[in-house]
Order: sequence, then C-alpha cells, then structure tokens
Amino acid sequence: MAAYEISIRNCNSIDLAAIRIEKGSLNIKYGPNGIGKSTIARAIVSQARGDGTLDALIPFKNRGKAGSKKPQVDGIDDVKSALVFDEEYVNQFAFQQDEVVKNSFNIFVKTPEYVTTMAEIEDLFTGIRKAFADSVEIEQTTKDLKELREAFGNSKTGAIPKNSKIHKAFGTGNKIENVPDSLKSFETFIKSPEPSKWISWQIKGNEFLKLGDTCPYCSTGLPEGPQKETALAVAKEYDATAIGHLNVLKAIIGRLGKYFSDKCRENLEKVTTAKIELTAQEQGFLSGLKTDTDALIEKLEGLRTISFFTLRDVGEIGEKIGQLKIDLAMMDKLDSVETRKVTDPINAQLEELIEKVGVLKGSVNKHKARIEKAIKENQTSINSFLKSAGYKYWVAIIPEPDSYKMKLIHNDLNEHVESAAKHLSYGEKNAFALVLFMYQVLSENPDIVVLDDPISSFDKNKKFAILHELFQGKGSLRGRTTIMLTHDIEPAIDVIKSTSDVFKGSSPSAAFLSSRDGKVNEVPIQRGDIQTFTKICRENIAKLADPIVKAIYLRRHYEISDDVGLEYNLLASLFKKRATPTVKTITENRDMSAEEKGKAQESIRVYIADFDYDDLVKQLNNVAAMKAKFLRTDVGYEKIQLFRIVREHDDDIITKFINESYHIENEYVMQLNPHKFESVPEYVIDECTKLLTSA
Repeated sequence: MAAYEISIRNCNSIDLAAIRIEKGSLNIKYGPNGIGKSTIARAIVSQARGDGTLDALIPFKNRGKAGSKKPQVDGIDDVKSALVFDEEYVNQFAFQQDEVVKNSFNIFVKTPEYVTTMAEIEDLFTGIRKAFADSVEIEQTTKDLKELREAFGNSKTGAIPKNSKIHKAFGTGNKIENVPDSLKSFETFIKSPEPSKWISWQIKGNEFLKLGDTCPYCSTGLPEGPQKETALAVAKEYDATAIGHLNVLKAIIGRLGKYFSDKCRENLEKVTTAKIELTAQEQGFLSGLKTDTDALIEKLEGLRTISFFTLRDVGEIGEKIGQLKIDLAMMDKLDSVETRKVTDPINAQLEELIEKVGVLKGSVNKHKARIEKAIKENQTSINSFLKSAGYKYWVAIIPEPDSYKMKLIHNDLNEHVESAAKHLSYGEKNAFALVLFMYQVLSENPDIVVLDDPISSFDKNKKFAILHELFQGKGSLRGRTTIMLTHDIEPAIDVIKSTSDVFKGSSPSAAFLSSRDGKVNEVPIQRGDIQTFTKICRENIAKLADPIVKAIYLRRHYEISDDVGLEYNLLASLFKKRATPTVKTITENRDMSAEEKGKAQESIRVYIADFDYDDLVKQLNNVAAMKAKFLRTDVGYEKIQLFRIVREHDDDIITKFINESYHIENEYVMQLNPHKFESVPEYVIDECTKLLTSA
C-alpha cells in the first residue's frame, strides 16, 4: 500500500522529524511526552489545510533572526483537507449550548443523497419561488400587513383591545384631523408631518409653567388665565405616543390603500377621520379587517416558505397545499385589482404544483424515510457506545423548524441537557467527543485524520470500547488515512497484538517515536516487539556483552518473576557495591554466607557465564570506569540504571525523580524492549550526563 513519507522541519522544538504514514490505514505513533507529538499533529494539519498557520510553529530560537529557516512540511502535497481531534476540538466544536456538536445537522443528516433529494424537492417549488421573486412589492406589502396586524393587538374574542396601537390612535377620534377649537392656534404644528415630536416637546415644557408667568418657549409674558390654560390644554387633549401610532398607521394604510377594496377604503376613511369614539359597527369593521389581514399573511407566508420542512410532518400533503390557495372572495376587504395582480400569479403556480402533488408527496415521504433511517442508525450507534462505555446519557436527533439537531439526554431526565459541557466529566466529554468527531469525519471526508493523544486518560475498558467504536465496522474510520499520536502504549498493544484480529480491517501499523538533538526518529513496532518484560530481560541477557548491563536485566527478571531469593539478593548487593553481600527479607537482614554466595553465583552463571561478584564490585566502585561505561552506551534505559548505581546516595531532585520514575519501568504486562526503543526522554539523559561529567 502506498505511503506518505513526511518530513517536518523547524517546527517548535523539532529540527527534523521523518514520519511514514500508510495511506488508508490506522497509523499509531507512540512515544513519551515532550518529544513533539502535538507539534507533528499541528504541522501536518496546517500544511494540509494551507491556512497559513504553519508559520506559527517557528521555533523560539529562530524568531526575530534574519534569514532563519521557516517551518516546512514535505511529502503530503496531494493532501488538501484534514480534521484533527485534540483539546481544542472538544472545547470549540463539541457540546454547544443547544446541541451536542456544532453543525450536528450537517454531520448526521445532510448527506450527499440528502442534498440531491432536497434539490429535487425544491425544484418542484421553483414556480412559486419565481412568482414571489417577480413581485417587487410583495415583500414590503407583507411587511406592512404584519405591522398592521400587530397594531390590531391580540384578543381571544376578536375585538380590538383598548391597549392596541390602532385603538389608541383612532379609538377616541382622530384629533389630528379634528383639532379642538381651543387649540386652533396650534393647528399648524398639530398637522405637521411629525406631530408627535412637537406634542412631546410642548408637553415637556409645561412643567416649567409653574415657575413663573413667562412662557417657557418664547420668554414672553404669560399671565394666569386663558393663555396659560391653552398652553396646558395640549397635554390634556393629546398623547404623544398615541399620535405617533396614528402617524405610523396612516403611512401604512396609505401604502396598503391600493390593496383594499373600494368599500374597505371608504370605511377606513370614516374610521380614521372620525371625531368621536369608535362605534360598535366601526370596531366590528376593524375586527373583520384584522381577520382578512391575518388570513392573507398566513397564505403568503405559507407559500413563501413552502419547503420540505414545512411539509415533512403533514399527514396529507395535497390537502395542505390546496389550503394555501389565496381566495380573495373570502377576504373581501382585501379584494382589489392590485391585490389580484399579486395573488393571481402565485395561485397559478400553486395550481401547477397541485398537479404534481403525487410526485411531491412521494419525494417528501421517501426523503423522510431516508432521514429517519439515518437518524435511527446514528442514534443507535452512538447510544450503544454510550451504554457499553457505562455513561448514563443518550442522544436524540430532534427536528428543528428548518433543520435537525442532536440533543444530549440523561437517563434520569426527560428533557435534553442544556450546556452539556457543564454536566459531563472530563473523561465523558473526551470519550463522547471522539465518537462525535468520527461522525464529522464520515460527513466531511477529509484526506487525512489526526488524533492527538485521544485516549490516554481512560481506563483499559473504555480505551478498548473507544478504539472499537472508532475503527471497527463500516461506519467508522476504518479504511481512512489516520494518524494516532499517543504517549500510551496500550492502543499499540491492542491493535498490533492482543486483539489484532478485531482491528485488521484498519490495516494498522505502529511506530515508536523518540527525539534526540531536535531530531525525531521512528522505529516500526512489529507484533514480536510487544513482549512480556520477562522475555525482554532474557533476550537482552542473551545478546548483550557487558556483564554489568546483563546483570541489570537479570535483577529485573528475578524481581518481576517474584523470585527474590539468594540470586536476587546477590545482584541487589552488587548494585549497592557491597564487598560482602547481604540477605534482606521481611524476617531477616544479615550478611550472606560464603556458601550462599557461591550457590547464588553459580545459578546466575546460567544466564551470565562470566559472572564474578567480587570483580564486578570492583568495577562498580571505579567511578571513572562507570562514567565511561555510561557515556559509551546509547541506550537511555541502560544509562539511567548506570546513573543510579554511580549516584546512589545523592540527594538532588533529578536523582530522586529517576529513582522513582524508572525503578518500575512499565505498568503493562506487555511492553517494548527499552534496549531497542528509546523510551527515556532526552532531557533526563542530558541531566544525568551533566551531573556525572561535572562530578
């Protein structure tokens, strides 16, 4: 199978990393923290997307220096898209306020087949869409009708409420058209284009009349009497807000005038210019106008927004579409020549759609069935995973007015969980987000998928459940070019050895990453490389030459085999550099007898033929020779063990750290041979070297 030979240069702490990625496979890259795995992920994704973010990885040592080398990624020129799972993905895309993952509709429902079918359905509505588009006035007319409807207010009985805008404007008579005789001197202002502004200004000034006999508007004398009463009368007769409503409504009615029937216009003229409070008949007329207005808006909006979404829950589509026909005979107050110019073309297109209703019904129902199937499959898969992983949550894909959204529901709650991120634990969020990410990959189909340390924080059972969900079966990442960067060896153990048959469909490969002097190297991990540490110890004892290094592995062999008899005690004494070996158990702590020493030494020679305790103690006490041995080996694990022997009694922090961290090297039953796979971080080796060479 073809592979990408990727080279990454000058990115953060990486001077050069050479990475091989098998196409269409799961590529596990395992290595300790601190070697630049996240940098590798960011570099590959930045190069694939070509979004200009690669330059952000320039090493600190190169920043601000003229002519310094820029970040560079080679070997993936044909890769144009990438998706990456990391902490940023969890924070930015998963667990939104009102849906489980951002754009859940696009991920779980909007498949290529969905888009094609929607286009076919929308094509049936082309005529109606065109009828609306060809009527340049219909948008403004609909807007005016809605504003007029709002002015009528809401009432269960159908009567015009007294707190409605139209009642406030006309309910007690039109005092703009019918200025009271006492205020004729203000008629020019009251009948101005925006009388509410003048009235508001005039009323605000009234509070200053009580300060004296001078007009607050013109500073002329204003003695008590008719003049002052006239100034105050404006506030008694007029309400600025009501006048504002009246002015707006007059403008709306003026724009809508041509859409009213002749009789309706006559009646509106009477109502809007009346001197006195509206009669019951006039109020009844307004109620009827409101009913017709509501009906026309409902028809226009229903036709304008007709789509798959408005019909998906309709039992009988033909009946629903027939109800959308605009019958102006039933809305006589809006039955005019101009109204028919708007509605007739729409009705004509509706008739054509009614002729195709059989096709439309079939398309909508088939589309619904496909969507329901997709939803059911996605929900079932995710919910099965959540259940198998022991999470008390489930998901449901819910219809929205023009979309679908995936919601999170707790087993103990009958409604979806708002702000899921606040309720899920760190582990729950990561596990769940990984599965959601998988579906996003299936939806967007990127050229390459990067998983940056995705499952290290989970226990063994959940790790396997997540790996199984991600890479086993048709609806998974199987067959996609995927890079999993991890500091956890367990995924490699699972997919390469322990349960390899389960994951063979993903054609998995694994490699061990190590870093020295800014260069990241990878060593392929084969099935045979994953061994018990007992086997590793025996293998190294058999093939290595140095008896001290061989003794290091033999002591570990006895330790992990729980064989801590005379042989183990002799080797423990050796590394303590004791001239006389000791026996230390739970019940005793004494010198080893000569006979015991001889017996133990003979047993050890089965593994190390030239083992001589006294000679090796002398070597271990020769600090210069031990430092030379330390510098000679290139194997980090062996350097650490030699360092511990030389610096046995030091009290510095690095020595304590090494003694704690590398005494029991690996918690797994299966692991990699530290003689072949460089598992010790570079900074630890550097610190050990510095301490030894400076002593």
